Amino acid sequence: MSNDSPTVLQVSKFYYPDVGGVERVVQQLAEGLHSKYDMRVLASATEGIGEQTIVNDVPVTRTSSFGTVLSVSASPTFPAQLARLQRNADIIHYHLPNPLCVGSHFITPSTDAKIVVTYHSDIVRQKAALKYYRPFLQRFLNQADRIIVTSPNLLNSSEHLTPHEQKCTVIPLSIDLDDYTDPIGEPPELPVDPDRPTLLFVGRLIYYKGVEYLVDAMTEIDATLMIAGDGELRESLQERAAMRGVDDKVHFLGYVPDEHLPHYYEAADLFVLPSVEPSEAFGIVQLEAMAYGTPIVNTNLRTGVPWVSKDSETGRTTAPRDSDALASEINEVLADEDLLQKYSENAYKRVQHQFNEETMLGQVDQLYQEILTEEY
Repeated sequence: MSNDSPTVLQVSKFYYPDVGGVERVVQQLAEGLHSKYDMRVLASATEGIGEQTIVNDVPVTRTSSFGTVLSVSASPTFPAQLARLQRNADIIHYHLPNPLCVGSHFITPSTDAKIVVTYHSDIVRQKAALKYYRPFLQRFLNQADRIIVTSPNLLNSSEHLTPHEQKCTVIPLSIDLDDYTDPIGEPPELPVDPDRPTLLFVGRLIYYKGVEYLVDAMTEIDATLMIAGDGELRESLQERAAMRGVDDKVHFLGYVPDEHLPHYYEAADLFVLPSVEPSEAFGIVQLEAMAYGTPIVNTNLRTGVPWVSKDSETGRTTAPRDSDALASEINEVLADEDLLQKYSENAYKRVQHQFNEETMLGQVDQLYQEILTEEY
């Protein structure tokens, strides 16, 4: 990378090694385009004192934080660090939802930098706060040069994006298929029963994942369910499984390290994502499952979830919050070996062609080049 490469500042809520869907995308962009741009990252520490560090050759500034309030980092130094870093930026790439960065944008000096926004999802849970935040969000999106949206479903369903549709570009999230090869190392001991099929859920055990409906559905399904992930609802979900009499076939595995996940994806006959709220804007775990040819059963949210894995092509899509319908779709697919095989092959093809990291990086690079050469 030459010294006269354009400088791009990625502005995120948190950053690696703090792991989440948005953080992962920011890392993909920062590291994947680092050879073409002078990449910088501004994020908040999850809690405690901030720092300036280098992560995989990318300079990262983390601001101090008192913790999180209503999903927003309480970081009073964030605006000052944004003002400092944006002075040298040619492009500022914000990742939303993040009210802290929107607020900071309005209280820092204006800049000549181009503004790109990746709109990952609507704010769903904090409805009361959204009423006051909405005007600032609209003004912010109005000032953006380009808005990247992760799926056509999100673009079509978000009322916040409707006024700005002309400057929106759909660039789906992606994975590096080279990371999803045959599992290596000794497999962990999996709670798999060779005499019946295996289902898999991977994700945090939180309100919008809808895992309680999957637990309820297991009363009608003769299969083993592996639940990989932890969260605030784990204890209540375990109690629910016991109350429903399915705790002998529902296994709560807790947090599973990334290096072990391939073994779980390969062992599963079906991956189930029973999400119930549009906070689940994409479901990148679906891509991981599809990379191993594991078919999906998901829910018909208004977000990108049913677009990532398509009904009757790479699996099945069913109504959210309906454990009977969920059980019915799962049973129907498990009962048909030919259907399972077809969905498996289609799943791998779709992730290969539509959701490849190389493609995503190329599309973002093209967008950066376009706005850097546009005259206003």
